[in-house]
Amino acid sequence: MSLGSCSFVPPFLLERIAASSHDAAEHCRATLARDHELREGRVGPTSSGAPPRSTQVTAGGAAWVVHTADNGSTLPGAVVRSAGDPASGDTSADEAADGVTATLAMYSEVFERSSYDGNGAQVVLTVHYEQDYDNAFWNGQQLIFGDGDGKIFGSFTKPVDVLGHEFTHAVTQFTAALTYQDQPGALNESVSDCFAMCLKQRLLGQTADQADWLVGQGIFLPGVNARALRDMAHPGTAYDDPTLGKDPQVGDMSDYVDTTDDNGGVHTNSGIPNRAFYLAATAIGGDTWEGAGQVWYAALTGGQVTADTDFAGFAAATVEVAGDHADAVRQAWGTVGVDPSGAGSGLSGATPAAPNVVRVRRTGGIAGRTLEGSVDLSADDKRAASARVLVDRLELSAEVDAEMFPDAFSYTFEVGGRAVTVPQQRLSNDQRALADLLLRGDG
Repeated sequence: MSLGSCSFVPPFLLERIAASSHDAAEHCRATLARDHELREGRVGPTSSGAPPRSTQVTAGGAAWVVHTADNGSTLPGAVVRSAGDPASGDTSADEAADGVTATLAMYSEVFERSSYDGNGAQVVLTVHYEQDYDNAFWNGQQLIFGDGDGKIFGSFTKPVDVLGHEFTHAVTQFTAALTYQDQPGALNESVSDCFAMCLKQRLLGQTADQADWLVGQGIFLPGVNARALRDMAHPGTAYDDPTLGKDPQVGDMSDYVDTTDDNGGVHTNSGIPNRAFYLAATAIGGDTWEGAGQVWYAALTGGQVTADTDFAGFAAATVEVAGDHADAVRQAWGTVGVDPSGAGSGLSGATPAAPNVVRVRRTGGIAGRTLEGSVDLSADDKRAASARVLVDRLELSAEVDAEMFPDAFSYTFEVGGRAVTVPQQRLSNDQRALADLLLRGDG
């Protein structure tokens, strides 16, 4: 079983907070619970591998429309503002409007791309999703933003690179369609960070050398020991906080994390191609969107990068299209331990749970953090008794055939040496109940 979706905050970060005693823990648990309903509406590539069809802007139609869910879960919600309308007075809606306008302008003016599908699809956005919702994501059809819990996370419309990141997941969906698992999934995440950085730097008028290379700067509220969600120049240094833990990102293949968590560590290992992009951009110099950004976009859309492309394959594609910058790009990848002519690393399995122990791990999400819970089924207590009933009803014999979506959550259930991963949108009632029992710890 495997959970999938493309949320800005990695699930492992939300899970870390949810398992803590912080005031925001309950809000994070609610965010994680609500992601199930969100993911049920996701769409992905067709069985033939072709990307899903998009809704193009009709003559006279708005290029984008911002809705509000009014802190509920109905999507897309009531229209607040469309392209061409004046500011609404709703801060989140207006931030989303400014962000999508700037994002569409960058893709059009810099990369000659009309919307995320290349054919002028209308961009649908929803703000004020749910109450204290700690995430933002692309659900295969539209962009969704929460207001944050007001304790650790602020509004997800505030940093413009959050919107740029999620919009780029849509671009990837309609181009290379990188599978959201293992190295292709980490590339999917990294590509979103790369073009989010292009957007942020373009709006600030910064060159590659002047930029701070921080993704999600401003998403954490004062009092949290965090500079941003990720640091592309120095992966693993963005935060170190008692509640959040230490940033787990890696920036070199020697530190590559083989795991089944977070769809194969997509938010952790994305630091490797992120750092390669930073090194290429600073080596090329000037404006990132005109330098390394052009190289990465040409690779993403040139046909050489496909759903299963690994780090080495993507590196080879960037070197091939880099022209006069080929040596700089090749050196950037070499510095992080990726050989454009070599093969990518594989994925090792997790250690199975003991025979009498059931374990649940939730991974994924934009923050990429992991939450784990277990119980000894032989124990003589109410929690073990409840778990035994649920385990007896579980089907753990086969993998669930379901689409993995960027930034979504997944749940791995391990019982007596058997393990299966399930996308959150495919959890059965029994699986959801078992996950709730073990991850929240309440019998």
